[in-house]
Amino acid sequence: MTRVAYFCTDPGIPVFGTKGASVHVQEIVRAMRARGWAVTVYCVRRGDEVPDDLRDLPVVTIPVPKGPAAAREVAITDTSIVLAQRAIRDGFDLAYERYALFGAATPIVARTGRPVMVEVNSPLIDEQRRYRELVDDARAVETTIACLRAATVVTAVSEPVRDWVIGLIGAHAAVRVVPNGVNTDRVVPVERRARSTVTVGFVGTLKPWHGTEVLIDAFGRLDPAIGRRRLLICGDGPQRDALTARAARLPATVEFTGAVPPERIPGVLARMDIAVAPYPPAAAGGHYFSPLKIYEYFAAGLPVVASAIGQIPEVIDPGRTGLLVEPGDPDTLAAALDRLIADPGLRDRLGRAARTAAERDHTWRRALDAIVDDIAIRASEREVIR
Repeated sequence: MTRVAYFCTDPGIPVFGTKGASVHVQEIVRAMRARGWAVTVYCVRRGDEVPDDLRDLPVVTIPVPKGPAAAREVAITDTSIVLAQRAIRDGFDLAYERYALFGAATPIVARTGRPVMVEVNSPLIDEQRRYRELVDDARAVETTIACLRAATVVTAVSEPVRDWVIGLIGAHAAVRVVPNGVNTDRVVPVERRARSTVTVGFVGTLKPWHGTEVLIDAFGRLDPAIGRRRLLICGDGPQRDALTARAARLPATVEFTGAVPPERIPGVLARMDIAVAPYPPAAAGGHYFSPLKIYEYFAAGLPVVASAIGQIPEVIDPGRTGLLVEPGDPDTLAAALDRLIADPGLRDRLGRAARTAAERDHTWRRALDAIVDDIAIRASEREVIR
C-alpha cells in the first residue's frame, strides 16, 4: 500500500474547516484514499468540523504560535520543518504539499529521494503583499522557490497561477494546470421541478471578490410578475453585516445560512433551483482562481449563472450548462435569472448537462489521476505509484 504524507502548513487553512481550501484538502485526501493509499496529514491547524468518513484519518498537528507577523513567518518555516522530519520518521512513499507561504516541508522530504507533489492554488506572495502583512519579503520568495524547485511535479489550479510559478522558477516541464474538481458521489442532483417557489442560491466566503452584493442588487431587480422566488446565501465572512443590511431593503425573502461545514453543503445545494457565481470585474485583483463553487453547482445538477471572467468561460458552455453574464452588472444578471425563473424546462436541461459535465470532466479523482500520471513519468517511480 502506498503511504502518502500530505502537508498543509498554512495557519489560515484548517484541515477540517468550512473554507473552500478546507474542502480542497479533504477531497484530495478522499481521492487518494479511494485509490487505496494510506494518507497521513501533517498540518498546523486541524479544525473541528470533522466529516464522518474522515474520522479515522491520521492527522499530526503542530500549531503555529500566535504573535507578531515577523515571528509568525519564522514559526511557519520552523514548524513545517519539524512536520517534515516527523513524516520522514513515520515513513512515506510519496509526499504531497499544499503550497503555503514560508512552508519548508518539500525541500526536506525531497531529500529522501521519494517523489513530491506541490499544489499551488494562488500566488500567495502577491496576495500577502496586497491584502495582509508581509514582513520578510525576500525570505517569502526564497522559501517559495526552494519548495517549487524541490518538487517532482508542481500543479497549478489555473493558467495564471502556472505563469506565476514559471515566473519564479523559470520554464519547467513539470508544472501543469490541474483545475479544482468536485466529489460527484457526495454532491448529487435532487428533483426540483415541482417547487412553487424558485430559490436562487450562492455558496462562498462573503468577501468582496465574490461579488455577492451584485447578486443581492440583481435579485432586487427581478420581475415580480414572473413567479415566486427567494435568495439563499450560504457562507460567512467580513461582508456579512453589510450584505445583510443590503438584503434587508429588498421586498423578497433573503436567507443567510452563515458558515456551513463541507459535509452539509450538498443539503444546501439541494434547496436551490438556480446557482450563481457573481464574480466582479476585479475579483481578488486577478482572475487566477479555479471556480470550486461552479463544479459543486454542476454536480448538484443546478443551472448556473456566472460572470464571464477568468476560467469560467472555459468551464461553462453558454446555453448548455449555464449562462454567462457581464461581471459586476446587476441588470444583465437579473435578466439571466428572470429567464431561468420563467422557464423550468430550461433550468432542467442546463442542470442535467451540468451534472454530465461534472461526472465526465471535473471530478477530484480525475484531477488526482492527472497528477499521478505526471509524477510517474517525472520520477520514474511506477513501482511506488500503484
